[in-house]
Amino acid sequence: MLSTLLLLLPVISPTLAWIPAEDWESGNVTSSVGVLGECLCHVYLPDTTFPADRLQHMQEVSKDLIQEVQIQMNKISTYEEKLESYSGELKDLLDRVAILGSSADYVKLDFELLRIELREFESLVSQLKDSFNSSSPMFDSLYTEIRNMTLIVNQLESYDKSNLEVIRIEFIKLQKKLEECQKDQEFSKPDIGNCNHAGIMRLSKPVVVQLNSHLQTGYIYGGWGKDSKPVKGSESMYFYSGYSSTYTTRFYFYSDYKHLLLVKSSGYIEFPVSYRGYGNNYVVYGNSIYYPRKSPFSMAKFNLTSGGCDSRVIPSASTAFSYSYSSSQYLDFAADEKGLWVMYASEESKGKIAVAKIDEKGFGIEKVWNTAAYKQMTGNAFMACGVMYATRAVDMNTEEIYYSFDTRNGEEKNLSIRFPKFQETYSSLDYNPTDQLLYMYNNGYYVSYYVKFNMV
Repeated sequence: MLSTLLLLLPVISPTLAWIPAEDWESGNVTSSVGVLGECLCHVYLPDTTFPADRLQHMQEVSKDLIQEVQIQMNKISTYEEKLESYSGELKDLLDRVAILGSSADYVKLDFELLRIELREFESLVSQLKDSFNSSSPMFDSLYTEIRNMTLIVNQLESYDKSNLEVIRIEFIKLQKKLEECQKDQEFSKPDIGNCNHAGIMRLSKPVVVQLNSHLQTGYIYGGWGKDSKPVKGSESMYFYSGYSSTYTTRFYFYSDYKHLLLVKSSGYIEFPVSYRGYGNNYVVYGNSIYYPRKSPFSMAKFNLTSGGCDSRVIPSASTAFSYSYSSSQYLDFAADEKGLWVMYASEESKGKIAVAKIDEKGFGIEKVWNTAAYKQMTGNAFMACGVMYATRAVDMNTEEIYYSFDTRNGEEKNLSIRFPKFQETYSSLDYNPTDQLLYMYNNGYYVSYYVKFNMV
């Protein structure tokens, strides 16, 4: 018996050596005596078999999910293009309705064409709804609007201008809803006021609203937008100023977006002769217009509540450096989540853009930062969350944000954030913190962009 035990020990010992001592007492190891009187040890090892079958199943499921995500992304891309295309066609319809309203030379065929194109819009909305398997109120509302417009067109038995004005208003509503739908597909809901991000990631395709309120293609200098810090009751107000030269004399105001589209202003203000503006890079902030004054060359402020004017000379600001798209753009005002700003170039900076923070109450300069962006090589610049972004042309149809300067830490970045232009040149580009949109006056047209930030 002893000899048998000694023979078995060399076989058993290597297996038992790695088992923790506490497992000997936990029931994982037991002993018994065999039929020949030998000592037998029984070791119960845990199940350590690798679950290869489950891993394979997970890989197959992951592959299927990736394919499904790709299919849905392709669908989104396809319908983004369709939305953009139909938004452009809708603008053409608005122009045609406006022409019909100004002339008696319309025939029944014109209305039949409108009905055909409305059916195409109805088909688009149905496709969108089916593709995204969505019962979103947005799609339902769009569908209802289109059906209502079709009924209106069908009920027009007498072709007078009052009826045409009804169609025009309905088309404007539909255009606004399509723009909102396009925004929902491309960009998530903006986080207004939040600057906890790593800067701008990209811009949307341009949303071309319409030609300026004067309906003048020659009014290529100007600007439009909203108050960046509106007083109570003016949150929906829009402004516009435009002319065939860089002189700034009048500002028109519209109670809301619909009245802007209908060219129905709620009034206008005209600067005093001694406070005429020069250049088109202005903003409305806190119910005051901030703009460049011509003589003496200075930054000016027009209070919309009191009608009072004020100005301050910036000694270092120079009239030798303008943006590349137009002359006389010497002072560029901007407003963002961090306050009010003015950008300019000086002889000391050798034409590079300087960013100055404006003290709202005292209407003076608090602090100045010097950047590495040459103003004459820059198409325009704007501020967002205390960061200056400079743009330049890539080609006739493409612009890019090529440079940024962060006033919070002095950090500079070379960027290449490209975005399409409606037309080659523009005279103003301003970010608005109340809706996180970029407002561009693009060769006489109202154009806007949705801004997507790189959230951290």
